[in-house]
Formats: sequence, C-alpha cells, structure tokens
Amino acid sequence: QVQLVESGGGLVQAGGSLRLSCTTSGSILSIKTMGWSRQAPGKQRESVAQITRGGMATYADSVKGRFTISRDNAKPTVYLQMNSLKPDDTAVYYCNADYILLGEFVGQGTQVTVSS
Repeated sequence: QVQLVESGGGLVQAGGSLRLSCTTSGSILSIKTMGWSRQAPGKQRESVAQITRGGMATYADSVKGRFTISRDNAKPTVYLQMNSLKPDDTAVYYCNADYILLGEFVGQGTQVTVSS
C-alpha cells in the first residue's frame, strides 16, 4: 500500500516562510513525478509545483520566484520551500506521487495558513 506522509504546514505571517516535506513508500525507480497541489476554501484544487525523477521542475505562475520544489531520490522525499508567503497562499497542501505502474496517489494534506 502506497503511503504519502506530509509535514511542515502551519500558521505564518505574510512575508514569512514554510517548508513542506512529503515522504512516500516504494522505490524511486517506480516514481515518475512528485509534487504539490493545494485547495483553498471554495476553490478547485490546483497544481503548485511538480518535479520529475530527473529533477525537472514546473510551477504555477502564482508561485514562481517564491516557491522551490526539490526531491531526495534516496528516501524518496519531496520538499516545497515556500518564501514570501501571501494570504492568498492559504490552503490545504497535498503531496502527490505518480507511480509508473500504480498511477497517482495523493496524501491527506497539510494546512498552511498565512495571516495578513
């Protein structure tokens, strides 16, 4: 059974930083892409950042220049460094991992709240 364990959410003031972490089971060789999405109250879930096994990263326009995604293939773990946070970044952040044979799995989510 695939498990995604997220950590690092919390409450921060605008302009502050948070780092999210997500560790998943299984070998890195079976994972194509890992990343993060978020869902704010009353809004649809949106992709925030994704990173391939080879390290190629993509970002939503709203977070470019402020968020950085990285991964440690040895664990395997994906990180999301979030700087210059804004109240609009408030959401539940979900980790996702796309396995070659098993498909995509999503974690339970971690709350990020940015106060003005």
